[in-house]
Amino acid sequence: MKNLSAKQIAMGGMIAALYVALTWLANLVGLASGAVQVRVSEALTILPCLTVSAVPGLTIGCVLANILTGCAPWDVVFGSLATLLGALGTRALRKTPQLAWIPPVVANTVIVPFVLMWVYGAQDAWWFLALTVGAGELISCGLLGLLLYGPVKKMIPAD
Repeated sequence: MKNLSAKQIAMGGMIAALYVALTWLANLVGLASGAVQVRVSEALTILPCLTVSAVPGLTIGCVLANILTGCAPWDVVFGSLATLLGALGTRALRKTPQLAWIPPVVANTVIVPFVLMWVYGAQDAWWFLALTVGAGELISCGLLGLLLYGPVKKMIPAD
């Protein structure tokens, strides 16, 4: 990845801050973590289609959001890794935004259930957790992310 400009670093910081704020709000109503989670902040995972600065912005935002909402350390690490992998996949599919929401859904659907099982003791529930986490990701990344893409595309020039 090329060196980021000051504008791109600032954009990444704004994306991280927005991710944290939206996750914090979802946490207030019990949707930021657990077996059933619909993080509105995950709609931002469509942004790597438009700017490379969204990849570190989303990752840092997820790390901070997970810490601030009281996630266990391994959840901070592996949940944020899922976000990073999803953001990289979205960036790779930036030419086809109608498909770019898929990598964060897949990454979180596969990784987060293992975190919930091993860190929080939800043993032998991978299929159930994959279904519930995956459904939340479909809502956040698929539906909300695609709805967000059109208006944001007009505001953020693609790089």
